[in-house]
Amino acid sequence: MMDLRCKMLDDIRAIEFMAVELNLFLDINPHDHRALNEYNDYTRQLHELKYQFEQQFGPLTNFGYSYSLHHWRWIDRPWPWESC
Repeated sequence: MMDLRCKMLDDIRAIEFMAVELNLFLDINPHDHRALNEYNDYTRQLHELKYQFEQQFGPLTNFGYSYSLHHWRWIDRPWPWESC
């Protein structure tokens, strides 16, 4: 189970990196439609990966970004930022 958790966190980090890089690129190239389409694609992937992770392992963040359906899972360990 930890292997899957670590794999999913690695995937989330990779997609987040691409989204941030494209965000920065679009800041100086706002009319690049190819980059905008890629940014939107990575953003969709990121939302889906985060949703899947949170359904299985609990919230990645707190303060109104994630639901906790059965009990308050934010206190469950390991914390999302702890290394695998």
